[in-house]
Amino acid sequence: MTAFLVVLVIILFGVAVWQMGKIFQLSKGKADDSSQIANDKDNNVNGWLMLMFVLFIYALSAISFMKWGDVLLPQSASEHGVDTDNLMLISMVLIFIVGIITQWLLHFFAFKYKGRKNGRATFYADNDKLEFIWTIIPVIVLAGLIIYGLFTWTDIMNVDTENDDPMVIELYAYQFDWRARYSGEDNVLGEANVRLIEGVNQLGVDASDPNAQDDIVVNELHLPVNRKVIFKMRSQDVLHSAYMPHFRAQMNCVPGMITQFSFTPTLTTEDMRKDPEMIDKVARINEIRRKNSEALVANGEEPLETYEFDYLLLCNKICGNNHYNMQMKIIVEDEEDYNAWIKEQATLAEALKQ
Repeated sequence: MTAFLVVLVIILFGVAVWQMGKIFQLSKGKADDSSQIANDKDNNVNGWLMLMFVLFIYALSAISFMKWGDVLLPQSASEHGVDTDNLMLISMVLIFIVGIITQWLLHFFAFKYKGRKNGRATFYADNDKLEFIWTIIPVIVLAGLIIYGLFTWTDIMNVDTENDDPMVIELYAYQFDWRARYSGEDNVLGEANVRLIEGVNQLGVDASDPNAQDDIVVNELHLPVNRKVIFKMRSQDVLHSAYMPHFRAQMNCVPGMITQFSFTPTLTTEDMRKDPEMIDKVARINEIRRKNSEALVANGEEPLETYEFDYLLLCNKICGNNHYNMQMKIIVEDEEDYNAWIKEQATLAEALKQ
């Protein structure tokens, strides 16, 4: 496949060079004959092709939405996700409306005003009214989107620590895995520094800090439903990005500094697994995996496991050769189940004594 693509690129490059040579000859008036100069028939054919192409674009877009529209993210599982989805929907509707109109005008004008042997173009030195219209409309629309986006972002990022009683969790990124550090009963994370990384202290937590004694480090993230969480994010090595698509959450993890993002999960993992849309997606994924497993077994390899939906924390920055595999499972559960799970986890003080 790679060899085929290389050959294809070489052929296309040769065609491009050949065409540029012909254009250069025409621009210098060195063409051997007039067959290379477009006539009325050529212009008419290309005009109709432009109309056919814009209709092809519309048809392709409609088919793509009908066939693959369901690969978009399912319903939001966080409180702020509804506002984020509304902003995205409004933006995409405006983009498609403008795109449909401008694409039609572009291709229709290419057809209507195609070159004619005796045709003459009308020249306008300027048109202040037209200039004003096509300047002020985009300004108003873009300003509205930007202001709407700023208000949405402000609502997401502003956290009322007194009334919301948010839980503080650190997300720690390193090539190529994640760790989560819970702030314990005092809800305050202990100080940490990469220079303190040693043995079981993988996050470089300062063991002498009183606030660090009850911190809990895990490799699977559990969250209580309907409880706001503030995520403090660090990176040990390179730039990573903490991406939790079902919660509409993403924030860069930058070496040498702490970044922050917060959200309130609204659907447990079990709730999402029972969602009819998710059930349908899981069934289709497992059907594909079943067919792939048959091929693997035929080759003497192990079959694929049955897929079951889970929330995931992913890295959304290409951070190295194993970036694709950098993920951590997220479980959203009832407060009672979360409390039972967190009690089973060893604190940092207990882990260091072992």
